[in-house]
Amino acid sequence: MGMGMCRVSTVMVLAVGCSVCFGQGAAAFDVASVRQCQQLVGPDYNNQIAYSASGFTGRHVTLKRLVAEAFHLQLNQVVGPGWLEQNEYDVDAKAAGASTREQMALMLRSLVAERFSLKQHSEMREMRVYELEVGKAGAKIHAVGEGEPAKAGGGFHFHGDMRQLADLLAVQLSIPAASNPAKPARASASVTPVLDKTGLAGVFDFSVEMRPELGTDMFAAWQRVLEDQLGLRIESRKGEVAVLVVDDATRIPTAN
Repeated sequence: MGMGMCRVSTVMVLAVGCSVCFGQGAAAFDVASVRQCQQLVGPDYNNQIAYSASGFTGRHVTLKRLVAEAFHLQLNQVVGPGWLEQNEYDVDAKAAGASTREQMALMLRSLVAERFSLKQHSEMREMRVYELEVGKAGAKIHAVGEGEPAKAGGGFHFHGDMRQLADLLAVQLSIPAASNPAKPARASASVTPVLDKTGLAGVFDFSVEMRPELGTDMFAAWQRVLEDQLGLRIESRKGEVAVLVVDDATRIPTAN
């Protein structure tokens, strides 16, 4: 799918502080470009993000995805106007030097707050969640070296950190059990958050063999895969979850 035509707005970003509900972000990217995409690609293709040692890029990312990424939240933990997950943007940001993922997140917080005039508050809400944990026998996967590219592999391939795996599982677990082998089931709009409780740090690269069966729901299928192939487990619980509520934001990013 093409990148589409995007309105370009490139700025030099000064190191300014921005107050946010989930912490303070004083760091800022050295140079950042935020482009509003005029041609939308939709939820099946958008929200592609990547990190390097000195930068962050996003292709057709929604503001909801940017906020979730900046505050280390599940998409379901960011609530607000419907357009937050509809409008799409291209982001290219460079730091002055090599930065950690946590430092990059603080820079992204500053960028989102400054360019989108983000106003938000945090609150706790009780909801049903899935918790991703390490299995009793220990994890069967290990982090890859920093900057190591994704490996080609068969089956269901994953490359990312545990929070990204939790994001992926949240969508996967919303897919209903298949009733017609000729018609693939689609993810539901109602997604239950999956919280990363593994304590595993770093980026992981692995492939798993998925063998969904007719009448078998995705929770049972993934529960089996996580335990047998990855040494992880997932449990359904009800509890208090931190939620970031977007009170106000601009659809068109401002230039400074």
